[in-house]
Order: sequence, then structure tokens, then C-alpha cells
Amino acid sequence: MAKAADFSVFSVLVTGSDRGIGLGLVKRFLELPCPPEWVFATTLDLEREETKEVKELAGKHPNLVLLQLDVTVLESIQAALKEVEKCVEEAGLTLLINNAGHWFFENLENENAKDMRTLYSVNTIGPLQMSQAFLPLLKKAAQRSPRQGLSCSKAAIINISSALGSVEVVLIWEKAQAVSYRCSKAALNMLTKCQSLEYPANGILSVCIHPGLVNTHRNPYPEITVEESSKGIVTVLSMLSEEDNGTFLDWLGCRVPW
Repeated sequence: MAKAADFSVFSVLVTGSDRGIGLGLVKRFLELPCPPEWVFATTLDLEREETKEVKELAGKHPNLVLLQLDVTVLESIQAALKEVEKCVEEAGLTLLINNAGHWFFENLENENAKDMRTLYSVNTIGPLQMSQAFLPLLKKAAQRSPRQGLSCSKAAIINISSALGSVEVVLIWEKAQAVSYRCSKAALNMLTKCQSLEYPANGILSVCIHPGLVNTHRNPYPEITVEESSKGIVTVLSMLSEEDNGTFLDWLGCRVPW
């Protein structure tokens, strides 16, 4: 991993960013010494109570744009894409962070097709569809960048995964089997690997990141805070280079076994 220089990102979109890790990442980008010209935060419902904090942030930061987005609905993705295009124009989108996710805690005995379909739709197919839709804007960003090699300052897709999806680690199995969640994140890891083989020709970096066991509203087994995780992730993003393309890293930049 290359040594961090001044981290400069023209534009970043973070899905699922009205709370938790996504909101934490939005805050960290706004706090950068050289913040992005555009930060796009997304929420399933612009009217729900959870959007209060990010709306307040948008009122203070003219570079923060809040969008309605459901990553499982192509029409919703296309509508968000049009709004992003209006802002970034020919400069493109520098950084796409596929953070929106969902999980269930069913054990192997009680796992079912309905939950499995739901989690694959959000955790795996959602990032695929987002990456496909925003690929033209990522390509534009890469083409206009004077930077050599691959980096998050040029153009990148960052998929927020989980060590629960690691086939080798199988983190906290005794506490939470969460079978459908693990399978969906393992599939997301493979998607990231596929992207890392296809997109470098277009100047786009692809990496998946385990954010740690974060103290969010859905996690009963927290080990770190949202602030610790999001600060760590942004630091890792600032240091990613070509040699990190297609890797699985945690919030401290350490490799996670597949």
C-alpha cells in the first residue's frame, strides 16, 4: 500500500449514508483538508426520521447532495444517476462507495429462500447494478485525471463487505451464523474480484473493505465505533494504489483472507 499523500477526490457517492457507516464516511469526506467538490449521500426515504442528521449536514455544506436511492430498483438508480450527472457533468464521478446493505441473523437450520433473495438483492446485486450504471461517470473521471496508475483520487469502486463473508475467517460464527448475510458478502467479494480484472483498463480501481464490527443500530456485537471505522476506511482509501486492486482489506488496511 502506497504512502498517503494529500487525499483529493473531486466527487464521491456513498450509498446507504443516512446513518451508520455510510453517514460516518460522508462526515469524514466533508472534514478532509481538501473536501470533494461533490459528496452524494443516499437514503431509501427522504422523509424518514433517520435522514434528519444528514439533512442538517446538507444545510451546512453546499457540496453535499442528498439523493433518494433504492439500489434494488433500476429506475431509482437511473434517477440518482441523472442527478449526479447534472452536478459533475463531464468531470465524472471519482469514487463510488457501495455501502448500502442489510442483514438477518438466521441460523443454518432456519435460513430460508426469501431472506437469501432479499440479502443478495441488496448486498450483491445492488452493488453490481450501481457499478454498471455509474461506470460511464467513473470512466470520465479516470480519463480526465492526470494521475498515473490506479487510486481513489482517480476513479474507484469500493464495496463495503464484511469479514463474515470470508470463507477462511468465518468471523463470530458462534455468536451469529447469519448464513444469508455471509453468503451475500462472499458473493460481493467475488464481484469485486471480477471488477478488478475488468476495469483497470479504464483506469478504475476496485477493492472490498471490511469496516470492522461497528456499533450501529443493527449490530449486537460491536467492537469499534462508527467514527473509528469511518476514519480508518478513509485513511485506507487515501493510500490505495494499483497493487491493492482486487484485494480484501479491513478498516486498518490489513488483508482479510478470502
